[in-house]
Amino acid sequence: MKVLILCTGNSCRSQMAHGFMQSFDKRIEVASAGTEASGKLNHKAVEVMKEIGIDISHHSSDSVDLYLDKQWDYVITVCGGANENCPAFLGDVKHRLHIGFDDPSHATGTPEFIQNEYYRVRDEIKEAFYKLYKEEILPQL
Repeated sequence: MKVLILCTGNSCRSQMAHGFMQSFDKRIEVASAGTEASGKLNHKAVEVMKEIGIDISHHSSDSVDLYLDKQWDYVITVCGGANENCPAFLGDVKHRLHIGFDDPSHATGTPEFIQNEYYRVRDEIKEAFYKLYKEEILPQL
């Protein structure tokens, strides 16, 4: 089973989703990418994932171009609002899904509020991707 998770910058939400999906089942080959990959991970995303025992610090922020010539069972976009540029993936894909999340890197306010936005989005990603795993992916493995 091969899963590609797409976002714009591939530094935060797609990286968290990548970490969760890999943690659910080692039989799943997971990659993440962005249309405008930043080339680095969001340090707060790494931090909030590490707090729950998932280390994504070794991930890389990659361009979607690296994955266009591969076959995928699932390609999942995780962009949030309609004003974001959600990637269109035209490669060989069995299932295309969109599961949108707010971008915590755009949060403004007190440090506590911003930290809580990272926690909230992390937990929403975990819940949505675990549901996808249990209901759709696991029965196919």
